Amino acid sequence: MSDPIQAYPLHWPAGWKRVAGHQRTRAKFGKQTFVDRGVNAEGQRMGWHTKGQLSIAQGTERVLRVLNQMGFNKSVVISSNLALRQDGLPRSGQRAPDDPGVAVYWGRGASARCIAVDQYDRVADNLAAIAATLEAMRAIERHGGAAILDRAFTGFTALPAPEQWFTILGVSASATREQIEAAYRPLAMKHHPDRPGGDVKEMARINAARDEGLQRAAA
Repeated sequence: MSDPIQAYPLHWPAGWKRVAGHQRTRAKFGKQTFVDRGVNAEGQRMGWHTKGQLSIAQGTERVLRVLNQMGFNKSVVISSNLALRQDGLPRSGQRAPDDPGVAVYWGRGASARCIAVDQYDRVADNLAAIAATLEAMRAIERHGGAAILDRAFTGFTALPAPEQWFTILGVSASATREQIEAAYRPLAMKHHPDRPGGDVKEMARINAARDEGLQRAAA
C-alpha cells in the first residue's frame, strides 16, 4: 500500500457504506469443539460436538490463512477498534468496541486491496465474514476464473484512508474533551478567516474535527 494504514483505531475505507448500529445482526459463525467422553466397550470414541462463539484470535487466523493461501503473507493490515498485540494484530480478551467494524488491507501499490465488513455485532464475526468472502473468491480462481477474480478484486481497490479527526487536531483517538478543546484553540486562532493568513476551508476542517471529537468523547 502506498500510504500506511493504521491497524488501530478503525480506518474504514473511503466510499464504503456503513451499516447502522440497529441494523447489525448476530452472525452464525462459530468454532466447533468435540467433547470427548472416552471409548465405549466396542472401542468407539464417544462424545459430541458443540459450537461456541468465534474468538478474535480465531477470526484473525481465518483471515490470515486465506490471504496466505492467496500469496499475501506480508503487507496485511487488520484495522479495527480493538487494541493491538505486540505483533500489530487485534488482541483478544478485551471489551467489545461500540463499533465492531473491521477493514482488512493487503498488497501494495496498484495491487493494494481491501475488504470491510460491519454487518455483524461482533468483531470476530465480521472477521469471519471477510475470511468467508475471500475464500469464495479463491474458489473462482481454482475453477479457472483468474481473469474474473482479478476484475472482481478491482472493486476492492484500497483507497487512501479517510482523514481522522484526531490527526487533524494532533491528539490521540481517546482524547478527553479538555484535551480536544486545548488542541483546538491554537489551531482556530491560527486559521480563523479573520486573521492574517486564515483560511475558510481549513477552519471548517478544524471545526468539523473538533465537533466529531467532542461527540465521541461524550459517548
